[in-house]
Amino acid sequence: MQTNTYEGLHIVNKAQSITTDNLVVEAPLQININTEAYTVVMRTPDNDQDLVLGLLYAEDIYKNSLPIPFEIVEEKYGIPSIINVTIAPSNLGKGYLNKRTLLSVSSCGICGKQQLEDIEVHGNKIDQKISFSSESLLGMFAPLKKHQETFKKTGGSHAAGIFNNHFNLLTIREDIGRHNAVDKCVGSLLQKKSLKSGMYLLVSGRVSYEIVSKAFLAKIPVIVAVSACSSMAVDFAKEFGICLIGFTRENKMTVYANPSFLETKIGV
Repeated sequence: MQTNTYEGLHIVNKAQSITTDNLVVEAPLQININTEAYTVVMRTPDNDQDLVLGLLYAEDIYKNSLPIPFEIVEEKYGIPSIINVTIAPSNLGKGYLNKRTLLSVSSCGICGKQQLEDIEVHGNKIDQKISFSSESLLGMFAPLKKHQETFKKTGGSHAAGIFNNHFNLLTIREDIGRHNAVDKCVGSLLQKKSLKSGMYLLVSGRVSYEIVSKAFLAKIPVIVAVSACSSMAVDFAKEFGICLIGFTRENKMTVYANPSFLETKIGV
């Protein structure tokens, strides 16, 4: 269940009326690893297995290609509230030692980190260079919008989509949290064993540090956002070798990092 109907008081020029709106569902999900609580995330229910896989991948907890057992431990109102994943201790990554101890809210992908050092991301700079035009980037938003069913109903969900080097949509996921949508996309491609085909990450909102770090860990070299980019997102994108583009709308865009990827300028 991604949406629910709520009643409200609608006011237009002092005139009042009762209205019913579809709102995007936000619900907590506790993730257990080997029956021990690891973290609680606020998310939009659906594609929970994708979300968990993507999160474990981004947190360097589980990057093995072998499938792992998922068990719904508890449900509330028909929505999973506790999920347990079983991972052999020998397959647990270093990230498991840095357990989240706080609630991770839907608007923040780094809530629950214990120390400043915990937000550092390590790895070799992405050296894969691809070339594209501004027109090809703008063209990818049409299929992304086409599949945003929850947003069409509520106007309150974010979307992320991953495309291949031929600008074909590989996966799209929606969620109330921007970073959750990205985790779901990564998780879905992990299950399909096609994450290496991801070249472009499109996001419907703004880009901050955590989305750049997730793209870097998934080795996706280009991020395209409808909205703004934070200063830390730009700094990290430059360091990681990621082409970061913001304000991509109405035949416009701003390239903040690694503009050499771009073949042509707008209108050329």
